[in-house]
Amino acid sequence: MVKLRTRSQIDAGVTGTARTDRRTAALLSRLSSGDVAVLDQVDLDGPTAEALVEAGVVAVVNRSAMISGRFPNRGPRLLVDAGVQMVDQVTGTGDRDPFSAIPDGRRVRVLGGSVLLGDQVVAEGREVTAADVTDRLAEAQAGLGSQLQSLTHNSVEFLRREEALLLHGVGVPRLRTKIQGRPVVVIDHGPDVTTDLRRIRRYLREVKPVVVVTGEGLTAAREAGLSPDVVVLDSRIEELPPADALRAARDVVVTEPPGAMRNAGAGSERFERIGVRAAAMQTTATPADAALLLADTARARPLVGVGLRGTVEDFLDGTREGLGSGYVTRLRVGPRLVDASAVPMLYSGQLRARHAYLVLLVGLVAVLAAIATTSVGHEWMLDLRDQVSDLVTQLRGSL
Repeated sequence: MVKLRTRSQIDAGVTGTARTDRRTAALLSRLSSGDVAVLDQVDLDGPTAEALVEAGVVAVVNRSAMISGRFPNRGPRLLVDAGVQMVDQVTGTGDRDPFSAIPDGRRVRVLGGSVLLGDQVVAEGREVTAADVTDRLAEAQAGLGSQLQSLTHNSVEFLRREEALLLHGVGVPRLRTKIQGRPVVVIDHGPDVTTDLRRIRRYLREVKPVVVVTGEGLTAAREAGLSPDVVVLDSRIEELPPADALRAARDVVVTEPPGAMRNAGAGSERFERIGVRAAAMQTTATPADAALLLADTARARPLVGVGLRGTVEDFLDGTREGLGSGYVTRLRVGPRLVDASAVPMLYSGQLRARHAYLVLLVGLVAVLAAIATTSVGHEWMLDLRDQVSDLVTQLRGSL
């Protein structure tokens, strides 16, 4: 239930611990209830807003515009409905960067469009109210057509650029992990990833599929007790996942734009320094899409997606990167991809030995009961009773 604030509470603003990070995915993993999230994301998307609400933040301070007008993104509406205060287009006092002006881990107060440290205003922006969200989303509705055109254009460009990979698997590295003919679970960092992993826990335990994770999905996989077989990373990632997690995987694949410098990707010193031998995959696809293409090219059957985004709304309401690769990749893998939410409805579990014995016992009892109702069966039961009685008498006499 959303807890609405009173007029006096609105006038007083909200107070919480500032959590700042330019990388939204990294920020989401650090948030706790009562925090003030400081980020930099144009057109706050729905999945990110859902994660912010789930974390229990009291305010979101955005360096960029919550709604740019390109299309009606649903993130700000979700925050409004949850009673989360919003400020966007924020700059630090004296034209400082807000990420340096707002100290990470310090208690701050968000009042109107201002961010205060104690009594000092350290950053200012534009307060985003419910009325603002309604008006701006109405205006942005006109931009939906151009966004669809952008999706189409980016998809065609990705298809043209990655034709060899999509049609013939050119550039896909050879893995040590055996995938052909085996079920594969691909895990990304979507907002429902933890719930999805709980839903398919039985499937994971009994089927033992190959587990392929992206760098951002690695934390959720490890928290669920999974040891990934393959980790797919973007060569542009600023901070590598824990070294022990990468070393535990049989394969580490790094996506690199075609023609990228080798010292920036799979062959870079930062992988060699932690004792990880990474394989390069020449593609501009996102790590999640690259993971799907990797598994599909290796003829995995089937593919289960956990924390992936695959609807048209997701493509329009997600991050701008990978706009084309996501759509084309879903067309490429086609019906072989199953969303994790559907697995419990499709998979009823394996038949265990004790289940088979129980069925056999129930069947035997049913047969004996049926025989006992006949005249021949009745005679058999009498004979069996007499034989059991004689056996008991003999045992007593021998004691």
